[in-house]
Amino acid sequence: MRYTINQWDSLIHYIEDGNLQIDNNAAECHIKPFMIGRKLAV
Repeated sequence: MRYTINQWDSLIHYIEDGNLQIDNNAAECHIKPFMIGRKLAV
């Protein structure tokens, strides 16, 4: 509960800004080739 209270301003900013994504799929899609390459190198 304390974390939510401490982050309240950021949370409200996130909710009010309609351009922010709720997920990180775009970031995951960009790093996926590097992660696959790293697994194959081991």
